[in-house]
Parts: sequence; structure tokens; C-alpha cells
Amino acid sequence: MNLDTIISKRVNKAIYRDGDKCIKLFEKGFSKADVLNEALNQARLEETDLNIPQIFEVTTIDGYWAIVYEFIEGKTLAEIINENPERTHEYIDLLVALQIKMHNQKCPLLPRLRDKMFRKISLTEFDVMTKYELQTHLDGMPRHNKVCHGDFRSSNIIITPQDTPYIIDWSHATQGNASADVARTYLLYLLDDKKENGEYYMKRFCEKTDTPRKYIEKWVRIVAASQSVKGNEKELAFLHRIVNVMDFM
Repeated sequence: MNLDTIISKRVNKAIYRDGDKCIKLFEKGFSKADVLNEALNQARLEETDLNIPQIFEVTTIDGYWAIVYEFIEGKTLAEIINENPERTHEYIDLLVALQIKMHNQKCPLLPRLRDKMFRKISLTEFDVMTKYELQTHLDGMPRHNKVCHGDFRSSNIIITPQDTPYIIDWSHATQGNASADVARTYLLYLLDDKKENGEYYMKRFCEKTDTPRKYIEKWVRIVAASQSVKGNEKELAFLHRIVNVMDFM
């Protein structure tokens, strides 16, 4: 495989292009189980009505785990927004429409969002009582089985030259309550210091789905806690501030 053309580099992984294929190469020591789970999740999601890159194989390259999948020609929605800032709201509307379509899908073999969040909260640095309160709150939330991305942001949407949107990076995919997925996207806007865009995103999602904002806000502390297991120092400080208030906003 040709690893000369790098597309992007992320924490613990790099993505290369080799002709009509993408190669996601993980750093040495990256969890084998996590690699196989990511590939399995994406393979299962290929059976839905969503546009996602097709998995070709899971392999090792010089001792490094790799997932090989279809290369999608185009630009990320994040790149398009940066090139056309005056159309930001229009593109956020597109993001919302894609997320709603995704939430309308079913994929019964995906891991359950509630179980994943419960486990991650148990791994946080919060005191025992805070963990108990968060997990009790989580246990009382309605249980759904909608496809949730877990990292739904404009950089994970590719728009082809034919204007076809593809959703990429399904490593955090689960099935569960869509409002938890929305809370995660909203937090991503805040973490990127784009509160104004986050507010517009939240407003439009609530309008298009007839979802009360207060309902989504009930998920924000839970999602923030589960996300605090990983992250840099700045993100951790922000997420801890959210968790340590009794009522978000």
C-alpha cells in the first residue's frame, strides 16, 4: 500500500490516500479491539440508507493496525464553511438535516449508547457521589434505539463534487437517544469557541424535530462527564465546569 499521500493526522492515527482507497493507520499499541470494533460498526452501518464509505479490509502494515475503506472525493463541510462564512447558517441547516436523517435509521447490532456512557462515567475522576448522581440521571433518561454518531461535526461530513454528503468516522457509533448525540454536537461547538453557531444549531434542531431544548439540556452534563475521560487540559476544565453545576444553563 502507498502511504505517500497523507490526508489528515489525528490523535493516535493518520489517514492516507492510495488511489480510490483511504487507509486509516493507527499508532503502535492502539487497541486491537477498538480497531476491530470501529470497522465492525461501520460495516453494520453500510446496511442503512446513509451515505458512508465502504470498508474494504482490516489489516496490519509493518505491525500497525489499519482500516482500508473507500476514498470519497470532495471537501469536508468544515472546509466549505471556512471558504463561505457568509453561508454558515445554511450549512448548519444541512448538518442538522443529515443528523436527523441519521437518527431515523436503525442498526440493531450497534453498541448501546447508555451502556457506553455508564461505563465511561465510572472511569472519570469525579467523586463517588457525583458519579452516582450522573449514572442515576442517565438511568432515568428515555431509552431509544436511534443511530447516534458520537462525534457529529462538520469536519466529519464530506460533500462530493455532485453535492452528495457522506458521513465519515464512525468509531464512536452507538444506538440510543438522539438527544444525547445532539448534546455532544452542541458541546463540540462550545469546545471550539463557536457558541453562536452552537446556539443556532441547537435552535434549528429543536425547531425541525419539535424537541424541547430543556430535554436536550438534560443530556449535556451526562455527555460532558462521559467525554471527560479523554481530552486535553483545556477541554477537561471546561467539561468539569459543566458537570459541576446542578442545572446546565
